[in-house]
Amino acid sequence: MELASALKSDGRNCWLFPAFPHLAPVHDALIGSGLKLGAQDVSPEADGAFTGDVSAEMLADTGCSLVLVGHSERRHGHSEGANLLARKLKRALEAGLKPLYCVGETLEQRKAGKAQAVVKDHLSTLAGTEGIAAVAYEPVWAIGTGETATPGQAAEMHAFIREELKKLGLNKLPILYGGSVKPDNALELMSQPDVDGVLVGGASLELESLRAIDDAAREIK
Repeated sequence: MELASALKSDGRNCWLFPAFPHLAPVHDALIGSGLKLGAQDVSPEADGAFTGDVSAEMLADTGCSLVLVGHSERRHGHSEGANLLARKLKRALEAGLKPLYCVGETLEQRKAGKAQAVVKDHLSTLAGTEGIAAVAYEPVWAIGTGETATPGQAAEMHAFIREELKKLGLNKLPILYGGSVKPDNALELMSQPDVDGVLVGGASLELESLRAIDDAAREIK
């Protein structure tokens, strides 16, 4: 709530994705601002006895307009595959939420030369969908490890994603980079072709870091 309130007073327009228990109070803190609220996950079920799940309609009732789908920690930490993620996308869109859809390869997949094939497979889940907020490229090997894809690596994969999205009829979808984004690399990363913004992890929990990253984005605009 403190972070949200500070960003609101700055007049910023970031997208914030708090954990489920904090959605309602953060929503209240954002009233009257240009900041958008999103959830970190969504249930694939419409209704029924699914204890512990949070439905898309519940998220909308809490004031969410966005939701993460396919985040690397869900794909790899919880073994969420294409069929499940497709159901989550469908449920989010049916409830009027805009999904931020995440794709990205592991270190083993990159070393095996399969990075583009893996990302292409992840993107195929978007076939026939409309209403996506953005796609985020998350090189899993660069999350929480202190490693970051070089600007060249980011640009290369984003260009590949752009071409794949065009094949799916999603020509204007923003592509965000998410992999250990920090104030000292944000400007260079966002200066690359086809990098339309960033999905920030740990650095988003520190107000001054997030301000610096958002300032970099504004400088490019």
